[in-house]
Amino acid sequence: MRKKRSKPAPRKPRTDAQRNRELILEVAREAFTRSGADASLDEIAKQAGVGPGTLYRHFPTRGALIEAVYRSEVEKMAAAASKLADELPPLEALRAWMMLFVDHIAAKQIIAPALNSIVGGASKLYEGSRGQVQEAIEALVKRAIKSGDIRRDLDPFDLLRALIGVSHVSTGPDWKQSATRLVDILIAGSRQVK
Repeated sequence: MRKKRSKPAPRKPRTDAQRNRELILEVAREAFTRSGADASLDEIAKQAGVGPGTLYRHFPTRGALIEAVYRSEVEKMAAAASKLADELPPLEALRAWMMLFVDHIAAKQIIAPALNSIVGGASKLYEGSRGQVQEAIEALVKRAIKSGDIRRDLDPFDLLRALIGVSHVSTGPDWKQSATRLVDILIAGSRQVK
């Protein structure tokens, strides 16, 4: 009987390859936010200081790059919740994270049509990110409830829904100021009634 070979453990990417990947993602996020999902991939590679071959080695298709940008942003947003909770008082951490979320949704609206055109649609991608986002806001809301800063009856998912609505103001030139005011209104409405 022949012995089955075990698959070798996947190699960790080289440091320079990982750095290139992260740089491409950052430049692509900015390009997609500025120019939409049809931003030039050659220009993204140039701005990242890599050749087109390096970009395509990491991201063989436009869809793969768009999906990677989206996943990266969700991961950063989820990680930011813990970081903000470590650095700021509960209510300030919640507000800062809510502003990050508004920025994320505004960028997502630009790339959403491209995400939806990826073979099989983006529903699986959204499902995975939804859990990360919900965990982040739940942790921040629970912390703010425990500190007495916000009402005990506040449902984190309701706050998330309201944030999604706030994010849809991103159509005008003053959308950031408007979003900031709306987030502050949400925070004020979430405060503990005395």
